[in-house]
Amino acid sequence: MDLFKKALQFVGAIAIVFTLVFAIKSNNNGNSPSSTSVSIENDATGLKAVVMSLPIPSDLNFAGEPVPLNEQEVLERVDREFLVNTYWQSNALLLMKRSQKYFPIMRPILDSYGIPEDFLYLAVAESGLESLRSPAGAAGFWQLMKGTAKDYTLEVNSNVDERYHVEKATEVACKYILKAKEKFGSWTLAAAAYNAGNRGISRQLEKQQATNYYDLLLGQETGRYVFRILALKTIMNDPITYGFMLNDTDYYKSTPTKQIEIDKPLKNLTDFARSHDFSYKILKRHNPWLRQGHLNNRSRKKYQIEIPLEMDQTPD
Repeated sequence: MDLFKKALQFVGAIAIVFTLVFAIKSNNNGNSPSSTSVSIENDATGLKAVVMSLPIPSDLNFAGEPVPLNEQEVLERVDREFLVNTYWQSNALLLMKRSQKYFPIMRPILDSYGIPEDFLYLAVAESGLESLRSPAGAAGFWQLMKGTAKDYTLEVNSNVDERYHVEKATEVACKYILKAKEKFGSWTLAAAAYNAGNRGISRQLEKQQATNYYDLLLGQETGRYVFRILALKTIMNDPITYGFMLNDTDYYKSTPTKQIEIDKPLKNLTDFARSHDFSYKILKRHNPWLRQGHLNNRSRKKYQIEIPLEMDQTPD
């Protein structure tokens, strides 16, 4: 066991040295502000891991709205999120890899609603681009609550939950964000309201007689929320500066699909999948909004079921 632990420590140290030395080299090439670094010896391996403070762009902004980095308290909060989200390397790498699979689906929807691209990173902050369900009951990439989803006409029940439908949930998120932007006049406050709710942000603005996010004293989650989005956006858009090296082949790719319209119940989704020459697992991976092993559809609603192109052997 001790030998195994030492091996893990050795591999970890090598990874840190390789990543951070490359980052420092990039920074010293004039591509970004210089950073302070120190060497800390690893007792277990004798190797030295390079630990450095990170460059924060002087023009940091959210959706074009400047971040007041001249305020020391704001700068420290920004710095915290850059450090946390850079040095949790495995998570950051996974987020980057997933982004190339899902951003091409989500970006055109944001564009169609006039929502700035920075809000893609709100979804990253919410779910890590996974079909999660929170302890509070929020679900999907955009972590929509059941009531909110139903208010915007998504179907949510034990059989079908369209919060897990990436395109439909993205549209609902856009509508919610636009409503918040109209209310507060600021994209930054609209992002904060996505986390705390419109009423929550309104209440705090009134209570504290403030007009912008950076002047508000908020709970830890919402207080860190926009800063985390800012850090994720910057790191994921400039990975080399922050020590991450990815080739085009490292990013996850989406599978070409086609849609089949269904307007009747499906008693057994396994049988449906097999009739199209692919597995139940593949069906559920592409349609996570199908929550059970069958589709009730007593109302004969028209559903679009997504299936991989290369696996479908049935005629159009």
